[in-house]
Amino acid sequence: MATPTHSMIRVLDEARSTDFYRKVFGLVPADRFDFDDFTLIYLRHPSSPFEVELTVNKDRAEPYALGDGYGHLAVLVDGLDGEHARLDAEGLSPGPLRDFKHQGKTLARFFFITDPDGYKIEVIERGGRFV
Repeated sequence: MATPTHSMIRVLDEARSTDFYRKVFGLVPADRFDFDDFTLIYLRHPSSPFEVELTVNKDRAEPYALGDGYGHLAVLVDGLDGEHARLDAEGLSPGPLRDFKHQGKTLARFFFITDPDGYKIEVIERGGRFV
């Protein structure tokens, strides 16, 4: 059986990205591997073995084109309103709070936030389908 282990995204600035993911989601470096042409940084939250792998290509100066195939990462939080207010107070511009319904029942309460490289992250309130 396969076990999800990580999702990789390419970023331009290691410090800016690791700071964002630490500040916003509490992800901290679990490992860092420096190669001649690129660096891999594995970020993890203490509550989960799943990691976000940041790849920094050293010869890259231009932002990556995300294309129309990228969807988003998603994280669960307790207290969506408090997280939204905290990120807004940090000047990180979280998107509007959404109450997503299916057949009249809330399927998810969430908002999106965008990382420094333009990747969208869905912040979902724990509950219902998302426990």
